[in-house]
Amino acid sequence: MATKTVFTTGEAAKICKVSQQTIIRCFDSGQLKGFRVPGSRFRRIPREQLFIFMRDNGIPTDALESGKRKILIVDDDEELVELISDVLERDGRFEVRTVNNGFDAGMMVKDYRPDLIVLDVMLPDINGREVCQRVRSDKSMDDVRIVCISGMVEEDKVGELKSAGADDFMHKPFEVEKLLERMCQLLDMETVTSV
Repeated sequence: MATKTVFTTGEAAKICKVSQQTIIRCFDSGQLKGFRVPGSRFRRIPREQLFIFMRDNGIPTDALESGKRKILIVDDDEELVELISDVLERDGRFEVRTVNNGFDAGMMVKDYRPDLIVLDVMLPDINGREVCQRVRSDKSMDDVRIVCISGMVEEDKVGELKSAGADDFMHKPFEVEKLLERMCQLLDMETVTSV
């Protein structure tokens, strides 16, 4: 699938590293050209218009060049990792890296700086809660979204994970499409998957 050609104001804001309000203001004042979805208030910005806007305002366009959201999958279940990676890569809007333990996850988060982490709670070396806490203790990672997944977690543990910084939780087994939907919601992306 080709790179994304049309962006929502939320996506444009993330790429330009400005607030969504700023994008909406520029859109409404005509500085940033785009269109409204027929029959709705939703604003959409074509890629080439966003590029012009970024260039004119001195915003580095490399984020637009790659434009893909970076996903880090942390799980020691190889089959599941492969399944999730396949679905995300087919979607075309994601760049995927995978690791199978908490230690590597800690290193990778720092280097790769993912937009979202899919994190298995039961890792061979350290538990998912610790990984959440480590990510959350680093202020520069405030925007990283974390979806925890696990086959055996009591409800009270889910609360603990959320207080440790997880944004969402899914019980295994789950449908990868559902996971993709949740990820899109957390990343403020359109959930429509083009088949």
